[in-house]
Amino acid sequence: MNLLRTLDALLRGGYTDVEHIQDGKIQVPIRTLVRLAVLLGATYGLMMGLFALLSWDHTGAALLQMLSSMVKVPLLFLLTLLITFPSLYVLSALARTRLGAAQTARLLLVAITVDLALLASFGPILAFFTLSTDSYPFMKLLNVLIFAIAGLAGLTFLNRALRRWLGQTGAESHETGELEPAPAEAESKTPDAFHDSLIKKTVGLIEQRQSHLATQRTRRLIVGWCVLFGIVGSQMGWVLRPFLGDPDQPFELFRARSSNFLEAVFTALGRLLS
Repeated sequence: MNLLRTLDALLRGGYTDVEHIQDGKIQVPIRTLVRLAVLLGATYGLMMGLFALLSWDHTGAALLQMLSSMVKVPLLFLLTLLITFPSLYVLSALARTRLGAAQTARLLLVAITVDLALLASFGPILAFFTLSTDSYPFMKLLNVLIFAIAGLAGLTFLNRALRRWLGQTGAESHETGELEPAPAEAESKTPDAFHDSLIKKTVGLIEQRQSHLATQRTRRLIVGWCVLFGIVGSQMGWVLRPFLGDPDQPFELFRARSSNFLEAVFTALGRLLS
C-alpha cells in the first residue's frame, strides 16, 4: 500500500511540484523508486510473456521466456539510466542548478517510474491482443508502439519537471523593473543616489537577460538529452532482445548481435503487410 500511495503521488506530480523543486529536494527514497520500477516493469514483462506461453509448443521454454521478459523490462530502463545519468548530471552542473548527484538520480528514477507505470497500465490491452491474435510481427510492432508512447510520456514528465526547476517557466526572467524612478522618489534622492539606483537597476536587467538566455540554452540541452535517452533506450532494447519470443526460433536468453533496432522494426512491418 505504501508503494501504491507513492506511485499515486508520483503520477499526480506530488514530488515534482514547484515547492519541492524550488527547495532542491525530491522527497522520495531511491530504494522505493527502484522497487516501484522493478515491480511495474516485471508486470509488463509478464504480459509480454503471455504471447510465448500461448503460441509456443514447448511450455517449459515459454515459461523461461516469460521469466526472461519479467527481468529484462525493468533491466532495460535501469541500464539506460545508468548509461545516460552522467550526461544529465553534467548538464545540470553546467546549468548551475542545486540538483546534486543523488537528486538528479531521484529525478530520473521518478521519470522512469512514470514511464513504467504507463507501460504496466497498457498490460491488459497487450494481454487482450495476445489472446486474440497469433501474429508475431503484429505483436512485435504493438509492443514497439506501446514502448514509444510510454517513453514519450516519461521524457515529457522529466522535461516539465526540469523546466520548473531551472526557471519556473521563465517568469522571473521576464520581470523587469523601471529604469527611471517615480517622480516623487526621484525628487527625494540626491543626484548621486539617483545615479547609483539607475546603475543597480541596469545591472539587474542585464543579469536577468543573461539568466533568461542561459535557461533557454539549458532547455535546449535537456531536449537533446531526452532524444539521446530515447536512442540509447531503443538500442538497449535491441541488445537485450528477445522480449516477446519468436515462435519460429528456440528460446535464447540473448540473441547474437546483428542488424539494429530500426531495421528490425521495418522488417517486422514488411512481414505484417506481406
